[in-house]
Amino acid sequence: MSDRIPATTDKKPAPQADIINIHTLSVYVNNQPGVLGRICNVFSRRGFNIESLVVSQTRDPRYSRMTIGISGHPEGLHQIIMQVNKLIDVIHCIEHTDRDAVAKELVLVKISTGHDQRTEILQIVEHYGGKTVDLQDDSLIAMITGNTDKLDAAIRLLNKFEIVETVRTGKVVMARGMETT
Repeated sequence: MSDRIPATTDKKPAPQADIINIHTLSVYVNNQPGVLGRICNVFSRRGFNIESLVVSQTRDPRYSRMTIGISGHPEGLHQIIMQVNKLIDVIHCIEHTDRDAVAKELVLVKISTGHDQRTEILQIVEHYGGKTVDLQDDSLIAMITGNTDKLDAAIRLLNKFEIVETVRTGKVVMARGMETT
């Protein structure tokens, strides 16, 4: 019996039938306390769940960008975007799709490994364009970036080894061309 903590990617629950997919919103806000809480309340009241959240200050420290992955009933999405846009300190809220934006994620995967498995693990990591960012006698940490499907596929292949833990960012997005993110 292993004492390891289950990784978030060990086993995924079956998707719920009434939730279609994850929508990616980019929310440009004043960099002020309480903004995230007000935005989260809008999602909660409408029955949407936050699946991923990335927040960072922009080049101008007065503003932050939130990239929020949400799931819920698609027919309520337009209403949520309108409500978020009305909040104090929100400059704009935009939904992005793969057609109008570039979206990437990052995952760090810590794998318990001996010398006999290391070559195969490194080949999988390399195949997915990843890098080894830490190497110890008994473990390694791999970093892989890309779209959600790519990261999921890499983790599925690495699951045959002993994954100690994973840490995964949410999506970060940027609008294509000169469009506003």
